[in-house]
Amino acid sequence: MNEFAQGAAWMAGDILPIAEARISVLDWGLTHSDITYDVVPVWNGAFFRLPDYLERFRQSVDTLKLTIPQTDAEITEILHRIVAASGLREAYVAMVASRGVPLIPGSRDPRDCGNHFYAWVIPYVHVIKPEVADRGCHLWISKGSRRIPEDSVNPRAKNYHWGDFTTGLLEAKERGFDTTALLDHHGNVTEGPGFNVFALKGDTVVTSDHGVLHGLTRRTVIELCQARDLTVETRPLPLSELLEADEVFLSTSSGGAVPVARVDDRVFSNDAPGPVAKTLRADYFALLERGEMSQPVRY
Repeated sequence: MNEFAQGAAWMAGDILPIAEARISVLDWGLTHSDITYDVVPVWNGAFFRLPDYLERFRQSVDTLKLTIPQTDAEITEILHRIVAASGLREAYVAMVASRGVPLIPGSRDPRDCGNHFYAWVIPYVHVIKPEVADRGCHLWISKGSRRIPEDSVNPRAKNYHWGDFTTGLLEAKERGFDTTALLDHHGNVTEGPGFNVFALKGDTVVTSDHGVLHGLTRRTVIELCQARDLTVETRPLPLSELLEADEVFLSTSSGGAVPVARVDDRVFSNDAPGPVAKTLRADYFALLERGEMSQPVRY
């Protein structure tokens, strides 16, 4: 039996079974959420858009003023090694940079921490399960939580600040919804836990340009929309506009384009996936299968 079949991690030069991966309880990544990461999907034995994910990860590392010794080429090699060790053909692969433990005991100066890199892989994770996407996701707009303002926590540096999302998810689950999306303090739709939100009206698609991670799947879905001759606008998306849309859909690296059938008590497309969203979802997985933006794992 492959001891890495349920996942593997690279930490300080070693590859470990995912269940054995550890960081210190004093690591500021844990105690302060002073950490950044990115996730690249592996589909059919190949990384999808790996150079783009590496570029965004490096931007996040620089934004948080972290320093890690690994070059992009070395990170690429580490990711190949852990996926190969796991043997997984469809996988969720994370690269992480953490502030680390203060090298001067008791220091409260972030510059005194030993920054470090680690990576891990587990079987492919669907943020929205395929059966939910097939019937159309039910999306709850949180009433008790607003998105952390981007002048407090920069959402374009991918992070683990999920207090706002967790509150929204608890609301959604308690009301029988699949997941949640958050508004900003002006009533505009931002994003959800692991996905961006799109609204289609006529032949125009709108998705937020602020308060959100500029996701790689967001970019891919925008490109797929444009290939279908849809006009794409990246700008504030008021909740009222979302609720008046012809279709709503999501984008996530863990599942591609996901149709939405309900937002709160508003029902779309007779409580089913809309035709454009279904087409974009098929286009996304067709792109994965073609492999033109993919890099085969070196098993």
